[in-house]
Amino acid sequence: MKIITPKEIDAFKRTVDGGTEAQRSTVQSIISDVKERQDEAVLSYTKQLDGADLERLAVTEEEFAEARRQLDPQDVAVLEEACANIRSFHQKQVRNSWFDTDHDGTMLGQKMTPLDAVGVYVPGGTAAYPSSVFMNVMPAIVAGVERIVMVSPPSEEGTLPAGVLVAAEIAGVKEIYKAGGAQAVAALAYGTESILPVDKIVGPGNVYVALAKREVFGDVDIDMIAGPSEIVVLADETAYPREIAADLLSQAEHDARSSSVLVTPSQELAEKVAREVQQQLEDLPRKRIAEESVNDYGGIVVCDNLSQAIDVVNELAPEHLEVQTEEPFMLLGKIKHAGAIFLGRYSSEPIGDYFAGPNHVLPTSGTARFSSPLNVDDFVKKSSVIYYSKASYDKNADKIARFARLEGLEAHARAVEMRKGSGEE
Repeated sequence: MKIITPKEIDAFKRTVDGGTEAQRSTVQSIISDVKERQDEAVLSYTKQLDGADLERLAVTEEEFAEARRQLDPQDVAVLEEACANIRSFHQKQVRNSWFDTDHDGTMLGQKMTPLDAVGVYVPGGTAAYPSSVFMNVMPAIVAGVERIVMVSPPSEEGTLPAGVLVAAEIAGVKEIYKAGGAQAVAALAYGTESILPVDKIVGPGNVYVALAKREVFGDVDIDMIAGPSEIVVLADETAYPREIAADLLSQAEHDARSSSVLVTPSQELAEKVAREVQQQLEDLPRKRIAEESVNDYGGIVVCDNLSQAIDVVNELAPEHLEVQTEEPFMLLGKIKHAGAIFLGRYSSEPIGDYFAGPNHVLPTSGTARFSSPLNVDDFVKKSSVIYYSKASYDKNADKIARFARLEGLEAHARAVEMRKGSGEE
């Protein structure tokens, strides 16, 4: 891994990928086609792009049963425990409607209402991501969403991974369709003969999925435009080089565009970690991907002191941040921008990916400066509630009308004044 100074950190800053003009054009064409031909278009693209010649899109009860038979009972037990942890964490995020009544009878408040229907995109094809099922589905279920629709690209044999189907069953999702890419996003947004439209689409995918979500936003809501995975490890001389290297590679193996960065005030630690990364790459099954990621988007920033290192972390605003210092809790208040913060030696990033409970759908590409992890609030909408008593009206009507005229809106003013002398024509 290359070792640089804080002045060179621009090399590690990511921006949201807007795709190429050709990719955007392709996505727009697919969306238009799905709008027009519906199921026929989705099935056609599934055959063309995924190699699966399907007769129907929906996953059947028989497929659920076969998935359960295929999975080792111990794996099922782990999935069930992980799901329970994730549910428990998100239950603590639930907010209730509230109402505040004044002495004159005025009532103001906020009504919380779950979304009616949500679509969840789970990446698939050659990979299996049951963790994506739990992380996208559980906050929606906890929020009270009545209809959750899952889509995932099938293998060439027309199947979905057993782990994904079992995770969906554990989470309580029954409506699943074998479709991926921009065509699946379009089907969720606009509906087909088989798939009724939803109100919001969540979940990660490739650049075509991200561009499709961007295209349909406005007709439906989306969670975010997800970029490649990122990890920053903030460490001092007390950290363990072998463990840091392993954590950096845990993200590098995701994608050749993933970013893995160590920020430290220790030159000695930097050099040891750089050597460890190269050694651990040698027998990594996904060596080619991880090595390309490390060479193109990985690095080590050596700072003058810990204070400067924290400034670098906040400037990078990473998706995942590990704090492996002598006193990690002492630094927590100084961390302003990070999607998820892992404190201490034993809080390796994969713990958050799979099991601890917090959501692993996190802001990427520096958007942690203003965005939050996927959470229960993403699946509810808020309505303001206003009840003005006559006493409050009489007290404030003239002031409200005056405010309206200040903006040049006479009809607004008259609408308020029309109620003066209540009961009169």
